[in-house]
Amino acid sequence: MCFLQARMEAKLWVLVVVLAIAVVSFADADSTTPKLVKTVKGKKVCDRGWECKGWSQFCCNETISDYFQTYQFENLFSKRNSPVAHAVGYWDYKSFITAAAVYQPHGFGTTGGKLMGMKEISAFLGHVGSKTTCGYGVATGGPLAWGLCYNKEMSPSQSYCDDYFKYTYPCAPGAEYYGRGALPIYWNYNYGATGEALKVDLLNHPEYIEQNATLAFQAAIWRWMTPVKKSQPSAHDVFVGNWKPTKNDTLAKRTPGFGTTMNLLYGDQVCGQGDVDGMNSIVSHFLYYLDLLGVGREEAGPHEVLTCAEQKPFNSAPTTASS
Repeated sequence: MCFLQARMEAKLWVLVVVLAIAVVSFADADSTTPKLVKTVKGKKVCDRGWECKGWSQFCCNETISDYFQTYQFENLFSKRNSPVAHAVGYWDYKSFITAAAVYQPHGFGTTGGKLMGMKEISAFLGHVGSKTTCGYGVATGGPLAWGLCYNKEMSPSQSYCDDYFKYTYPCAPGAEYYGRGALPIYWNYNYGATGEALKVDLLNHPEYIEQNATLAFQAAIWRWMTPVKKSQPSAHDVFVGNWKPTKNDTLAKRTPGFGTTMNLLYGDQVCGQGDVDGMNSIVSHFLYYLDLLGVGREEAGPHEVLTCAEQKPFNSAPTTASS
């Protein structure tokens, strides 16, 4: 009897030790990214560790991983690792959240409250999903479940080398500047400009984008957060409401919202042409993701805000598939 009691006490002690270690480990893990707060020039700023680092007002808000987690990423891109997909094993949640961490201190997914954050992530990923899909009408799971099927253009028709930029972004010998990434990059000058911003030599090594999912997401978020031209707003600013349209914008029917993000990124390729398939695909992905995240498509706004069907394009006849 004493022997059995001793064994039971020993097992109980082991269980207590294991639980204590688990609690300490959890506490340590949580304490690695504390929310630090201070006041600078009368304004509250925060630092949230690796995910939102650098004393920013935006870091005082919820970060993306607070409201967008692995299972939700899997729901949005449920078919990306199917055997028939073309980038199996490439895209994942960790790559996205690591890339997003660079831009969260600047407001990506952290502008406003949780609702606006979820809407912006749905909007950004709506563009990504539509530009990397291999879905079609009768595809298993529906055509909207196949985002992130590609990470590069499969059959490039050309090398996308424009000699007009030979002094600023000269084409590297043997380099091919076909579409790669989450918001596909085309042409030597776009690889060059993106590489300068990210401090990566993409002009000489455009293949880096198809080799590193974090870099591919980072390049796409940079494009979302950065004006295509200095005289224009960024897609981020028009979506979250930072942009105030001018009289000319109003006359051109350009309003803050999702529709104008398409206008900025693709110009007259999809905008100002009515309800064309290219535009409708992007819109459909955005609405689908809003529903999957539990936000609901009713939050997308009316037709004139959601689409760019009647908008005058910011940029006419761009030479790239994604500026």
